[in-house]
Amino acid sequence: MRFQTLLALAAAGAMMLPVGANAGSWPAGKKGDYMDQCVEAAKGQGVSLTQADQHCKCGANAIEKNFTTEEILQLDSKTGVDPQLISRAQNAVKTACAPK
Repeated sequence: MRFQTLLALAAAGAMMLPVGANAGSWPAGKKGDYMDQCVEAAKGQGVSLTQADQHCKCGANAIEKNFTTEEILQLDSKTGVDPQLISRAQNAVKTACAPK
C-alpha cells in the first residue's frame, strides 16, 4: 500500500515538471519596463503607489512563472500581440493577484 502512494506522488510530481520547465525569465530591462507601465496605469486609476507596486510585482511574478521567455518577448511586441496570449497573461495575473 505504501509503495502505491509513493508511486502516485512520483507520477503527480512528474506531471508537474513540464509546468516548471515552461517558466521563463524576463529579458533584460523588460521587467522594469513592465513595472513602470503597470504602476503608471494603476496610479491613473486612483490606486495608491504601494498597492500599485504590490499588484504589479505580483503580476510580473505570475507572468514569469507561467510564460516562457519567448512568450514574454511576444507580449511586448511592437508589431502586434496574439490576442490569445494577451488573454492568457491577463488570466494568469488575475488568478495570481486577485484580492483574497
